[in-house]
Amino acid sequence: MNQLLFAVLVVITTSLMGSSFAIGKMGLAYLSPLLLVGIRFTLAGLLMALFVVRREHPKILINWARVAMIGLFQTAGVMGCIFISLRTITASESSILTFMNPLVVIILGTVFMGARYRFLQWSGVVFGFIGVFITLGFHLHLRFGTWLGLISAVSWAVATLLIKRWGKEIDTWVLTAYQMLFGGIILLVASATLEHPSIVLNSTSIAIELWLAIMASVVQFAVWFYLLQRGDPGKTSAFLFLAPFFGVISGWALLGEPITWKVLLGGIFIILGIFLVNWPEKKQPQSIDKSS
Repeated sequence: MNQLLFAVLVVITTSLMGSSFAIGKMGLAYLSPLLLVGIRFTLAGLLMALFVVRREHPKILINWARVAMIGLFQTAGVMGCIFISLRTITASESSILTFMNPLVVIILGTVFMGARYRFLQWSGVVFGFIGVFITLGFHLHLRFGTWLGLISAVSWAVATLLIKRWGKEIDTWVLTAYQMLFGGIILLVASATLEHPSIVLNSTSIAIELWLAIMASVVQFAVWFYLLQRGDPGKTSAFLFLAPFFGVISGWALLGEPITWKVLLGGIFIILGIFLVNWPEKKQPQSIDKSS
């Protein structure tokens, strides 16, 4: 792929990821959090389901159950926690905490799946958690929103490990579409049962919802998977560190959130940690058998 095109697409997809926190917080002035994100992903899932209608769908019930389980963690768990957290913490803090998920993957993968990781990746975990400590103001007094931000990172990590285990049996685009749809439906049910749903319909709230559903969900996923398929997945994933950067910048630009030195320094440590976790392993040169 042309390097300029690759760079442009990376900026597009990571800026859509990061800016969705600030735009989502703007939407909370018009919709209750679970209802807002439930509508977003139900709509996004339906649109993407139309896009993948000709692709191969799961033929056995267990694979549909796996898609629903991934939707529970990847969409309902992650996004539900993010949007509720935005009521008590800034969009910058929420994006930084959520995008710790590659660091959490290392820990959960080691404990539950027996995965083995390199020293460089464990160094990334250490840098990442130092960054969180700095972001929280050098203390561990956690607000409710902070806990939700951390839980969203854990939920995303669980979904990542489930996708790694089950994803080969399901078409990637089909999995993406239906996990969003299932997750969106779960969020709508949660909204009806766990909160007092509220909605103000006007041009602003509709525009925010459509942006989140189409640009920050369908387009963002489509561009991201295009990059993963056309380039090296390990090297491409390293660019995820740009998403929390755009989360901080959009929080400042759209919401006027101050960029404190603690958030900035902590974010740098977390970004460095994620970069180290995703650093590709050097391939050993193959030896030439001279005996033949």
